Amino acid sequence: MKISILLPYKENFSPVYPGAVSLFVNDTLKLSKFKKSIKVYGNTSYKKKFSNNYKNIKLKRMFFGSQSENYMDEFIKIEKSSPSQIIEIHNRPHYLKYLIKEGVTSKFVLYFHNDPLTMTGSKSLGERKYIVDICDKIIFNSQWSKKRFLEKFPSGSLSSEKLIVIFQSASKNKVNLSKKKKWITFVGKLNRSKGYDIFGSAVIKVLNKNKDWHALVIGDEHRDKIVFKHKRLKNLGFLNHKEVIKIFKKTSIAVACSRWNEPFGRTSLEGSANACAVIISNKGGLPETVTNAIILQKLNQNELKKKIDLLIKNKTLRTNYQKLAYKNFYLTHKKSSNDIDSYREEILVSNRKLNYFQKTEKLRIVHVTNFNERHDGRLYFNTGRRINNGLIRLGHSILDFSDRDIQKYYKNYKDLSGSKKLNSKLVNTCYNFRPDMIVLGHADSIYPETLRDLKKNYPNLKIAQWFLDPLNKKGPDFDKNKERILNKVDYVDENFLTTSPKALSFIKQKDKFHFIPNPADSSFETLNNFDKSCNMDVFYALSHGVHRGVLKRGKFDDRINFVSKLMNITPNIKFDVYGANSVQPVWADNYLKAISNSKMGLNLSRGEPIKYYSSDRITQIIGNGLVTLIDEKTCYRDFFNDEEMVFYKNLNDLSEKIVKVASDEKLRKKIGKNGKKKYLKYFNSTNVAKFIINKSLDIKSKNKYIWEK
Repeated sequence: MKISILLPYKENFSPVYPGAVSLFVNDTLKLSKFKKSIKVYGNTSYKKKFSNNYKNIKLKRMFFGSQSENYMDEFIKIEKSSPSQIIEIHNRPHYLKYLIKEGVTSKFVLYFHNDPLTMTGSKSLGERKYIVDICDKIIFNSQWSKKRFLEKFPSGSLSSEKLIVIFQSASKNKVNLSKKKKWITFVGKLNRSKGYDIFGSAVIKVLNKNKDWHALVIGDEHRDKIVFKHKRLKNLGFLNHKEVIKIFKKTSIAVACSRWNEPFGRTSLEGSANACAVIISNKGGLPETVTNAIILQKLNQNELKKKIDLLIKNKTLRTNYQKLAYKNFYLTHKKSSNDIDSYREEILVSNRKLNYFQKTEKLRIVHVTNFNERHDGRLYFNTGRRINNGLIRLGHSILDFSDRDIQKYYKNYKDLSGSKKLNSKLVNTCYNFRPDMIVLGHADSIYPETLRDLKKNYPNLKIAQWFLDPLNKKGPDFDKNKERILNKVDYVDENFLTTSPKALSFIKQKDKFHFIPNPADSSFETLNNFDKSCNMDVFYALSHGVHRGVLKRGKFDDRINFVSKLMNITPNIKFDVYGANSVQPVWADNYLKAISNSKMGLNLSRGEPIKYYSSDRITQIIGNGLVTLIDEKTCYRDFFNDEEMVFYKNLNDLSEKIVKVASDEKLRKKIGKNGKKKYLKYFNSTNVAKFIINKSLDIKSKNKYIWEK
């Protein structure tokens, strides 16, 4: 990964006479988590550089043409040989056209350090619209400069997420107020634009009146330099940044009285960071630079003199301004660096191009399902855990988001279901984690509006949902289950069902729906019943609700009737049945202990059989080496043969086949072993997880999955 920072031509990235842009870039670079991936490009004649990240663009001497164009040509050559994911351009909006013209396809971030309406490439509305179209982020150093950029744009026409304000920053140094000297300091060019004529005129009158005070001036001017002379006014000329900070630490009063609308103002910023009492003009972004300062409402020498006199005469007032400016200073390098990194990360995540078979790309995935944390591990082997294991084995970074546990925890009288808090936490989780993908599993309480907003905020975010419950029209809860799926379909990229979508008439967008088998997991399915003697012949378990083994009054379950009839017509077969006939269901390790005692497992699901549908019971039966008994109408013959599963047509047919397997130990072991081997080979959690990702991200697999019919 590479992030390129392009400085303005001749911006000096050196401790020797650095500009404001270079200082900002260097200060934030040092603290960036992307530091190792960042290259800073510029052109300077000084050998000493701020950082090893800096690459000097050497230019040949030209007698004709533009050196600025030459500068861009050389940078583009570098980019074409070593492309960047992000190019950050500082204070030169017209550089964008060079890059676009030459076909550079990186993501662009443009920083404004000056008034956008005075800069080549952003003066006109058309130019600014062009910038908005091609940049991923536009960053301003004040609200004032952002407001200037937005002039003539229709109100509300631009996304607030693209236009960002990140203030310049400074180091908050340790300062001893008792060591402050009676210094009044001015830093900047010695011209009218910076208000030096106002400062000089005012400060000489102040010095004449206050014999123990001194004025320090740091700066120069090569064109229209203004000169003031006084025995206690020292013009120190240009100083390096470290020397300027040393002076600020000892300065009592710092003045920034610019005439022009400064987009920001480093003098006032660093004055505050070093506990100076700061006086500023009410121009441009200057008032945004400090939290506690005297602001000149009238910009003239008399007004400035009055404010300086006030601070000199009233030591308590002066000290209070110094303390408050220092205490409330928050524009640190760390904050600015974190803000910048946040947007870099957002751009990088949104720009990922994924292809498993060309390169390895690891995803950040939020998996939203019921992990049953409140049930103390009783359902540790559920499908959510299985899919989760598959995603982890693929090497992705997975954040578990147990929706029903969160709901339960945050229920209150204002939010009776806990759903409001649940959705709020998902939004906040995505903001912090910045996922590439969200996988939903029966996440019924996640609002469609939440998914809509997440898609809007993160345009490249993929959302998938999986669903396990029966979808036969004649089956239980059909209308409810159908609605649970369709409720989110507008904001979900791909849907995964344990029923063949081709068998479901209510699904219109068939290309967005896919069948997945119930995934097996070798860390859960650890038994090999085919290798051992078993006391029982047929295992079957069901439950009616989480805790109950008995139906509620007025409820009916065809499965209980079916199993009762099967037991009656097969009297010599030993059945081990749980969750029916007043026998409580079994969970967790007790479930495994129970299943370990049987030769066969009945895979009987709720409702009438429908193509490919099975509950997750199938994985627990076949995955642990039991002979799996399954209705032919499920169409599992598409995947398995008679030496891997036992298919039955009706109750009598099932009874006969159970008797046959029970009496033939060799046949039982053969089917149990073959079934487990094939199911774990093809229907394992890693394959299912990869299938979900590949379909969601439109990644073509080398080979078709066995269940893709």
